[in-house]
This record gives sequence, C-alpha cells and structure tokens, in this order.
Amino acid sequence: MTTIGSWAPRAGSVGAYLHVPFCTKRCGYCSFNTAPDTPGAVARFLPALLGEMDIVARAPWAGAVDLRSVFLGGGTPSLLPAEAMATILEHLRARFGVEAGAEITVECNPESVTLERLAGYRRAGVTRISLGVQSLDDRILPTLDRLHTAAQAREAFDAARAAGFEDVSVDLIYGLPTLDLATWEETVKGALGWGPDHLSAYALTLDEGSLWYSAGSAGRAAGRRGAGAPPSEASEGPIILPPEETVTAQYARLVQLAAEAGFEHYEISNYARPGHRSTHNQIYWHAEEYLGLGPGACGFLGDVRYGNVKPVERYGAMVAAGEAPVDTHETLTPRQRMAERLILGLRLGDGVPSAWLEERVALAPARLPATLEAWRERGLLVESNDRVRLTEAGFLLSDALFIELL
Repeated sequence: MTTIGSWAPRAGSVGAYLHVPFCTKRCGYCSFNTAPDTPGAVARFLPALLGEMDIVARAPWAGAVDLRSVFLGGGTPSLLPAEAMATILEHLRARFGVEAGAEITVECNPESVTLERLAGYRRAGVTRISLGVQSLDDRILPTLDRLHTAAQAREAFDAARAAGFEDVSVDLIYGLPTLDLATWEETVKGALGWGPDHLSAYALTLDEGSLWYSAGSAGRAAGRRGAGAPPSEASEGPIILPPEETVTAQYARLVQLAAEAGFEHYEISNYARPGHRSTHNQIYWHAEEYLGLGPGACGFLGDVRYGNVKPVERYGAMVAAGEAPVDTHETLTPRQRMAERLILGLRLGDGVPSAWLEERVALAPARLPATLEAWRERGLLVESNDRVRLTEAGFLLSDALFIELL
C-alpha cells in the first residue's frame, strides 16, 4: 500500500490537479486518460474523488499546506453539472486550505457548456475558464472528432463572459492535416478578436496512447485517417501532417498576431494579456509541487513524482478500500531535479537564473559548453541581468537543447 502521507511537500503552498476523465467522444489525437460518459458514470465517480481527497487530507503534512491553484482537467470536466462542481470544490475547501484569491480553472468543451452551467460554476468558486476550441474551421473540426462548430465556440466564449468570468483562455492547435497558413491565420485572428485573456496554442503531436498514433511512422508522428471511429470504420490511408516548414510558418504567424494583440509570449505555447498568466501552469514550469487527484492524475510532492491508476473502476475500488490510488511513483535524484527545473524554466519567456545553467555545465560532458556557445552565436540563447532565456527562434528548436541538458 502506497503511503502518500510520507511524501511531505517542501513548500507550504502547492497546486492541485483534479482529473475528470469522461468524454462524450474521444478525439483521435488525444492521449490523455479518458472514459466514456455513460449513464450514471459521473454519479459513481464523484464519491471516489471526494474519498481520495479524504485520504490525502489525512496525511500528517496536509494541514500545513495551502492550495494556491486548482485545475480541473480531463477528459471533459464541463460535463459535470454545476451541483457536482460545487460539491467537489466545497469538499476540497473543507479538507485543505485554499488561499484567498486562488486560481480555480475548469477546462470546458464548447458544446458541453451553457450560460446556466457556467454561472453555476462561477457561484461554486471557479475563477477561470479554459475553452478547448482547437480550430475555427468547420471543415477541420469534424476531422479532429470535435463535437462543436465555430459558432458554438463563440457562443461558449460569450456565455463565459456573461456568467461573469474575467479570466477566459482559448486553446488552439496548429500543424493539423490540411491546415494551410491562411486558414490558421483566420483562426488566430478570429479567436483573438473575441478578446480572450489567455491563449494556448500547441503544434499537433500524436503521442502513444492516442487513437491516431502509429509507432512505425518516421519524422513527425502519423496516424490513421478516421482513427477516431471504431477500427472497422477506419480507412487505411495515413493522416498526412504538414511539413515542418509549414508548422514553423504557422507558429511564426501566431507569435506575430498575438504580439500585435498585446499578448506577452510567456511560455513556448502560451500567451497572456498582462496580469493573466496561468498561475497553475506556472507551477509546472517552475518545477513546483502539486497534488494529483482523480484517475490517471499525476502529482509531485517533495522529491516524488507519482501517477494514479487510470481505470475508473479500479480507481474507485482502491479509494473505497481506503487506499491511496497511486499506480506509479519515482523519487527524483538531485541531478534529475536540477535538469527538470532547468528545462521547464527555459520554456518560459523569463528564462532561468544564469547560475542554474552554470551549475548544470559544471556537471556536464565537454560538449555542453560548446553547444551552448553555438546556440548563443546563432541567437537562440541570450543572457541579461543574470538570467538566460531562449529567443523566439530558440523556442522552435528547444527540444534539441533540452536533450543535451538532461
């Protein structure tokens, strides 16, 4: 039996990630832990999630930490009725200290929210909505297995504003099959035109665990066209993703348009109006600590990174037995912590203290100093005011540097 009580956080303020796995339909590109939204599934899940909170709250350190952010991800958390959302957040507050002004975010799919539901979330204490738009092209959306139209996405955004949310984020994906630069530009301009406070935009990658993933592909991952459908309905042709130069052009146009709209590019894939950076995601990028609650949720406490069991029924059975539903855990070495802190920090526009990089270089093989010098000469890495950061061009090539830093 795993005793989460022994993994005492180093800090007195942490985040909490709550995973709600249910989806009406699984998107072909998604590799997250999901489960079908069958009748009664949410009602059966809720006591298990509350029970896991009870188990963690009994840890000897639990009374000494406060939550400064809460993030409900999935899956599709917006499938939760407002009453269920209120129950979850009330129980969380009763078991843990939640800081005044804590950021509480819910991921929402446009087709699953209404003004009434969002107003209920607001009354329950949710402060921030993250809207999974992905595309504003009605030809592309069905190919992604998305269940909303561009018009429904706009309606959902307007409903969030009408419900009183002053912090609304929009998620987009580029590097999609058939997505050309002009269509991507229209999507970015359209989303920015709504006046969101935050924008997340990710290049499509098809990771193991997604329906589109193909282990035998070369270069950028490829999947099978129609893989969002049952195998018998999937066609045999591969999904053709655009070449790297097209993806790079889409990224560059995104950066330009976001800057023109007054957004700061504060992380490789994230843009915010001043004062609207995501508190919760910055916990990840600063390699800080967070609880993981729910099936498949991951957490990081002290020196331990852990992941919960993924099957919803097994998760519920473990909690019902009074057992922390942890499936895997790893104690990080000081060197692993150093490398992760450095790599995650270099994803940020603010970069990291120069001393962190110097500390890593001191332990490095001879080639790392030469690699860093080459990056500086190419204008990919810059240093000022005792901080080092990647430039926009460096962000595009960052994975190659991160491998060297591990």
